[in-house]
Amino acid sequence: MTSIRFKVDPRDVPPIMAARRLGLTMEQFEAALPRLLGRGFPPSDPDTGNYDLDAIDAWRSSRHRRLLQSPAPQEHNLGLVAARLERMGG
Repeated sequence: MTSIRFKVDPRDVPPIMAARRLGLTMEQFEAALPRLLGRGFPPSDPDTGNYDLDAIDAWRSSRHRRLLQSPAPQEHNLGLVAARLERMGG
C-alpha cells in the first residue's frame, strides 16, 4: 500500500515562529510580549503554548485598519460621480 503525504502548514505555531512572524528574535519577542498582550496581541493557547498565525495577522492588520480598508465599490463610484458633477458646476 502506498502512503500519500500532504504538506500541512500549521496554523498554530510555537513561540519562535510567532516571533519570526513579527520579525523579532525570540529574545525580543519575550521582552515585548507583555506590552504586545496589553495592546491586544492574541495570547498563546493555554494547553499547547502555541500561537495562532491567523489571529496574529488579524491583529497586525487591525493596527492600521483605516489605512488598509478600501472603500466599497458603490461608495467609491458615488464619490467619483459627485466629484465630476462638482467640476461640471452641477
